[in-house]
Amino acid sequence: MQSPQPAQNPEVAQAQEATPVPPAIAVPTQPSPEAPGRAAGPALAGSLGDDAGWRAYRARFVTEKGRVVDTANGLISHSEGQGYGLLLAVAAKDRATFDRIWGWTRANLMVRSDELMAWRWAPDQRPAVADMNNATDGDILVAWALTEAAEAWGEPSYRTAARRIAVEFGRKTILFRAAPGPLVLPAVAGFAARDRADGPLVNLSYWVFPAFQRLGIVAPEYDWASIIRSGVEVLRQSRFGPSALPTEWISAKDDALRPADGFPPLFSYNAIRIPLYLAWAGVGRPADYAPFRTLWGGIDRERLPIVDTRDGRPVEWLSEPGYTALPALVACAQDGTAVPESLRTVQDGQNYYPATLHLLALVAVRMRYPSCLRS
Repeated sequence: MQSPQPAQNPEVAQAQEATPVPPAIAVPTQPSPEAPGRAAGPALAGSLGDDAGWRAYRARFVTEKGRVVDTANGLISHSEGQGYGLLLAVAAKDRATFDRIWGWTRANLMVRSDELMAWRWAPDQRPAVADMNNATDGDILVAWALTEAAEAWGEPSYRTAARRIAVEFGRKTILFRAAPGPLVLPAVAGFAARDRADGPLVNLSYWVFPAFQRLGIVAPEYDWASIIRSGVEVLRQSRFGPSALPTEWISAKDDALRPADGFPPLFSYNAIRIPLYLAWAGVGRPADYAPFRTLWGGIDRERLPIVDTRDGRPVEWLSEPGYTALPALVACAQDGTAVPESLRTVQDGQNYYPATLHLLALVAVRMRYPSCLRS
């Protein structure tokens, strides 16, 4: 079993083989009294409206067959991107595009022996899926999008598919019996205690908080509220170095969380999504947002830094304009700061990841903080 290696893109480089998880490690629990399986968050459908940014995104990144293309990563597709495309299609109430993306996803990524998706599809490889491991955030995003589509359009097949995926990743990748609370493993293989000396490993950007508020619609047997609480608690325990920022990969082996072995201790491509999901779900205290606000509010606002948590210094910069929608969302969520006019539309010519983050941030603002869009 190969250890996962650092990736220079939002997807994680996964282990080579998927192995079954004994049911005793991760099993459904009865919903708690405060979370009886019903939805806690607002519905997604229609939140984006007839946005020109979505139409441009669809034209640039979604093929006629429904493949969402990562333009900065060898034109590959991955379960994360398919999930984001599905979510944005529901937010735009674009059912035709939703069905195209879902059709391609089913045909090309749902090739494992279970209900989860292979994480990566490469157009220049044969087979195009060379690694059968999943990526749990992709599974979460797709299950959430299908849940929202079922609610919006009343299609039973969407609800059935959402439930199958949600129950499967819950059983195989969520460690409900972990000491700090439920932990989300990044994949079925490669990150558990049996796979690594410092395992289990977690990545906080895989806690898609707004998804967990809605998945009780299709999988009420899981205590989704406890997963939200544990993610916030892991974040509070993962303030590393002078910048008090989480690293991409975190060892949850011991009581004191620490940066995972074998990975650069960076706050990087994945981790910038943590405050996006916090704000989108409206969870956490002001102190939970403070390190992100400090990082993004006191330096060059035209780009975002990748930070070495050991000394708090930037080692690289994310310069495409879509990234700066994240600081705007955090400022909006923390104290109602209006989103700048320049960020209320998505600029053309960007790559898949910053353009996606920009649209997702706009959806989050429209769903949770509409006053931030009023001049």
